[in-house]
Amino acid sequence: MESLPDAVVQYIFSFMNNARDVAVCNCVSKRWKDSLPYIKSLYFPRNSFDNQSGIDHPDTIVWKMLSSVVKLEELVVYSPFSSIGLASWMLLVGSSLKHLELRMDNLAEYQNCIESPSKLECISTAKNLESLKLWGVLMMNSPKWVAFPKLQSLEIVGAKLEDHALTAALQACPNLKNLLLLGCEGVRSVVIELPSLEQCKLDFYGVGNYSLTLTSPKIEFLEVQGCSWISVRDTACLRSLSISNNAGRVYMVDFGKLAALEFLSIRGVQWCWNAISKMLQLASEVKHLYMKVEFTGDFDNLQPFPEIDFVDFFNSHPKLQKFDIHGAMFAALCQKNSLKNVQSGFVIPCLEEVVVTVRSPLNAEQKISTLESLLKYGKVIKSMAIRILQMRSSHSSADDFFDEICRFQRMNHKTVRIE
Repeated sequence: MESLPDAVVQYIFSFMNNARDVAVCNCVSKRWKDSLPYIKSLYFPRNSFDNQSGIDHPDTIVWKMLSSVVKLEELVVYSPFSSIGLASWMLLVGSSLKHLELRMDNLAEYQNCIESPSKLECISTAKNLESLKLWGVLMMNSPKWVAFPKLQSLEIVGAKLEDHALTAALQACPNLKNLLLLGCEGVRSVVIELPSLEQCKLDFYGVGNYSLTLTSPKIEFLEVQGCSWISVRDTACLRSLSISNNAGRVYMVDFGKLAALEFLSIRGVQWCWNAISKMLQLASEVKHLYMKVEFTGDFDNLQPFPEIDFVDFFNSHPKLQKFDIHGAMFAALCQKNSLKNVQSGFVIPCLEEVVVTVRSPLNAEQKISTLESLLKYGKVIKSMAIRILQMRSSHSSADDFFDEICRFQRMNHKTVRIE
């Protein structure tokens, strides 16, 4: 190292980001100390100050390290800090920061939410941010953010939010391309209007009866969990869509044409049949379909899926390449009349991979017949996985059904496997 030019040493140190490593290198030599101001990123782990024995407060230590850096572009702080400390840091490095990640730790502290300046308010100084990630956020009041014109990625993980506060936060980020809200609760009606948004993942925690209205004409990837009413009309660019509701029911979906959609996943305990059938009709061009919905029916009335015609289903989805199908949907394809309309010349043209999850031995003969039909008419099928999941029956029918599946696998061992 001593024989290297100063510029090379500074370049090497620019790749260092762990605060502890920076502190150690600062004590090695004057030359190393003089090179450290050129680092681009600083990371403070959760335990950064666990064994601290000095008189300085952790906020002060961070401030001293930041004050020695010429142009910091990325700051990640997982260790505890105060709003006053954060405000002082932002005055130092806010103008140069491009990437900021903070573990806020104020979910249960309402007092921290109303203190002035709040942690959220302090962030507004970093007007040139390109990405912002916050952990453990209490956002009951609208954050006093003027605007982040360069912000392209916003991620909030673990948050208690109010509708108006979330709306105000998003309005301050007009050019977002990536939005992630993970493990959030408290909202009731979410309205998102972001013209440049391309990727969006929303995971709402709670009873699962939230509503979502999304207006983003460039949206390509959308994943929603926990909403019962979903409206997304601008879908020309949408290629991947996942909708799930693990706690509540999906009552209504309102989407535009899904001509570009390649992947569709619908999951949950209960969906209204109108919502399921509408999604299947709109997703006629889909290539990968994942379905895991246990029941249909309105409100508390749990009902099985109605019969689905085998031929009509695959004729309506001619580009389907991978089909991941679970219990209820598979049972609907296996009804007595499902294979009644098979005509000569019928084929499933593009289907290459099938994953079938079986949970019940009921209607065993029709289920075996449907599995055989998938192989018979799927001319390009390369693999079929049959998953036996929690099949419970005191009757011998379960054993007989499993024997039939094993026989089917042996006859088609090059293609079929049992999991």
